[in-house]
Amino acid sequence: MEAVMIRYGEIFLKSEPVKRRFISIMTGNIGLALDAEGLSHRIETPRGRVLIFGDEPRRIAAVAARTFGVVGVSVCTVTTADIDGIAAAAVEHAERRLRAGMSFAVRARRSGVEGFNSQKLAAAVGSAVLDRIPEATVDLTAPDYEVFVEAREFGGLVYDEKIGGPGGLPYGTQGEVMGLLSEGIDSPVASWLMMRRGCLMVHVNMHGGRFGGADSEKNVLQNHARLSRWVPGHSLELLVVDMEPFFETITALKEPRYRCILCKRFMLRVASLIAGERGAYALVNGDNLGQVASQTLANMTVIAPAASVPVLRPLIGFDKEEVVERARAIGTFEAHPGSVGCTVAPRYPSTAAPAETIAGIEEEIDAEGLAARAAGTVRRFRAKNGEIEEGW
Repeated sequence: MEAVMIRYGEIFLKSEPVKRRFISIMTGNIGLALDAEGLSHRIETPRGRVLIFGDEPRRIAAVAARTFGVVGVSVCTVTTADIDGIAAAAVEHAERRLRAGMSFAVRARRSGVEGFNSQKLAAAVGSAVLDRIPEATVDLTAPDYEVFVEAREFGGLVYDEKIGGPGGLPYGTQGEVMGLLSEGIDSPVASWLMMRRGCLMVHVNMHGGRFGGADSEKNVLQNHARLSRWVPGHSLELLVVDMEPFFETITALKEPRYRCILCKRFMLRVASLIAGERGAYALVNGDNLGQVASQTLANMTVIAPAASVPVLRPLIGFDKEEVVERARAIGTFEAHPGSVGCTVAPRYPSTAAPAETIAGIEEEIDAEGLAARAAGTVRRFRAKNGEIEEGW
């Protein structure tokens, strides 16, 4: 019999009640993902392991390997927990991949089984493999091939492949946060990183209307839909705020160099209002220290107080190339985004806006009133399994 074994990382360090809750949420998410793919399955959680049984174990493994909280998966042969049964299965695995002249190692574990220890299990399995493939050699340091065997209370497990997962914490184990999602590269990666830490994500897009690029709307929806692929079975909500009245107001000001700081503060102000209505714990954005003028430390210090809830900045210490690399890996990078520029951005933005100057401008334009009105323009959309459920 074959099964898919799920490995998890830091969940193991939690207290027993927390660990049980996290595993329950993780297996629930895996179940939703498998249902979304139409894969029949049965999930069991014997102590220290999560096993999934189904007719298509390799497809199941591929789906489970994209689930937050999972650090790795393996398609295993399930045997009896005795040495003979485990060794026989290990030999079958080795015959498929171990050839004459290659080196190999047996990695053994034992838990809850009496009569032998892990060293004796490894030695017996290694001997059985050598009996079948005598031209192979043992190398415990840098082998060409590894076979993993486990003897546990519920039976034996044998596998020789590991598929890496995203790690992190299961989606939904933390509270709701609101990610400021744009058409760019950074904000989707920031959102993914916080989803990976278990945060329930709601996206907010500050829609520039005629002040934004012609392709901005399409790209925002695309980013939102692509991120929903990482939480299959869950509906991912997108809230769209009309920024045109605010942009009309700040483009009429005599001094253009403070526009980006005013804009960033306004976005945090509006998002905080919506977060307060929903009970969201924090905002998430793609700020990256020193990347652009509005993200200098001096300007971030001026911008941050506009938020009334914590602002999480998971990309703050990333290099740009690191962000691009992660965007490619998670599937949100777009090499040819089209027209996505903002016409409000000044040619020479301030890199250190005085806080008192910004406060004076905001009082002059009634930023609080504009924010309240903007928060009332929200349009709602949803994505699920990579598809937008409602049109823009």
